[in-house]
Amino acid sequence: MSEDVRPTTPELHVDHAATLPDDPVVLQQMVLELLATLRNERHQNEQLQHRLDLLLRRLYGPRTEHFDPNQPLLIPDAFDPLAPETSELTLPQPEPHTAPAKRARPHGRKALPKNLRRVPRVYELTEAERCCPECGECRAQIGAERSEQLDYEPATLFVVEHVRCTYACRHCEGQVVTAGKPAQPIQKGLPGPGLLAHVITEKYADHIPLHRQERRLARQGVELSRSTLCDWMAGAARTLAPLYDLMKTLILLCGTIHTDDTSVKVRDSERKIKITGRLWIYFGDHLQPSNIFDFTMSRKRDGPSRFLKGFQGFLQADAFSGYDRIYAGGDVVEVGCNAHARRKFIESQTTDAARSSAALAYYRQLYAIERDIKVEITKLPPDADEPARAAIRLRVRQEQAVPILEGFEKWLEAQKPDVLPKSPLGAAFGYMQNNGEALKRYASSGYLSIDNNVAEQHMKTIATGRKNWLFTGSENGGQTMAILFSVVSSCQRHKHDPFVYLRDVLERLPNLPQDRLAELLPDRWSPPKPADAPLPESVLAT
Repeated sequence: MSEDVRPTTPELHVDHAATLPDDPVVLQQMVLELLATLRNERHQNEQLQHRLDLLLRRLYGPRTEHFDPNQPLLIPDAFDPLAPETSELTLPQPEPHTAPAKRARPHGRKALPKNLRRVPRVYELTEAERCCPECGECRAQIGAERSEQLDYEPATLFVVEHVRCTYACRHCEGQVVTAGKPAQPIQKGLPGPGLLAHVITEKYADHIPLHRQERRLARQGVELSRSTLCDWMAGAARTLAPLYDLMKTLILLCGTIHTDDTSVKVRDSERKIKITGRLWIYFGDHLQPSNIFDFTMSRKRDGPSRFLKGFQGFLQADAFSGYDRIYAGGDVVEVGCNAHARRKFIESQTTDAARSSAALAYYRQLYAIERDIKVEITKLPPDADEPARAAIRLRVRQEQAVPILEGFEKWLEAQKPDVLPKSPLGAAFGYMQNNGEALKRYASSGYLSIDNNVAEQHMKTIATGRKNWLFTGSENGGQTMAILFSVVSSCQRHKHDPFVYLRDVLERLPNLPQDRLAELLPDRWSPPKPADAPLPESVLAT
């Protein structure tokens, strides 16, 4: 008599009930997380199945076949005109449950901005067309129909002629003096502040590399080499360096700084190879709302340590070991990024779906609380200051987020003995354990964020531009990049037009006293009022 031995799988030895939390709210969020994961997996499977069908049809199907049987038909009965009408035995299908219709977004043509220049074009009838066909008299105008059309003309290059008037004393026949000329962004250089602002905005705001700008300027009749444009960027960075240094000094007065880094290719002119540098962002809080970039040739801890020397407050970043030396002094308090921790549980879903989904259910609740906080803050008066908003964040987090964090911590401790340390889920558990206090610290202050996404979002601009300009020419080019990215990103943070801001700053900065430099900070700057002063008649006569 043989024993009936059935094959077993590793999943049969796992007690899934022991991995689930006891809180019904967490279980509900876990179900929502599993449904979202299932929906994404089905969507990916449909895409993979479609690609597999296309591949099989290309390999084994007829070359002239262009019809996909899975594609819904626009006219279902087009290929079956003799098909009988619906049979009486066909049971009526129940109508699918439809969710209540959402309010549609407003559509249609939006009104054009009032500040755009209007060019009127009036269309009138000729004398012959005005003649009345009945009585022959001339018809009078009784109204007009107006419509608007948006048009475009390319940017205009123009030449500024600096005329320095010379004076002499008629009585003494001497004492000749020539009027001075204001300092320019690049002394004895060809570009004016408007052209410099245009090139900087094109590269560092719109990610258009210099070799493409070179071709665009050539189409307008101006031949400028790429090396010349590079020299202009370096000269503009030297002009903006005092403003950049002031922003670096002020950001150290913040209570909280977000930081992140990304790689940048650097071309070594001596060995003709590319090495990897790093571009760091330091995102200031409401006290000093500036975005400062710093360039280093490596990812060593010396870069952040040098930049943050003298800083006292919260530093929110990922778990990079280079920051440990900064935290060790005691003046800088570590704040973790829960987005990094959450991402590790998402990556471990393929190996342990039950525990990963349970952890993600906790995070779903924490992020839902942050969304509710934003809704409650919108109910404040428009003139409410940041301390009022911080008070709401702290109150809600203490009431709602802290109990969830405590329950999450207990669940992690209960599940840890059953998780393999070297598995993807074990790595997620280890990240939570090593950075537990830093990850929970955001709930103890209303001025902190649950994650470091605000810094990572600004680093996406670097990644977008990196695909176009590929690398920086040298270490000096990296410093130029850091200065110009800092100025452009900071003025974009305050909703300024980078071109308008840079044109005004580059024109005023060379002649501005040092004690008035703070007027040009992006959070204190205001657009200049247009003032068109006519030239003197004596200048026009010459």
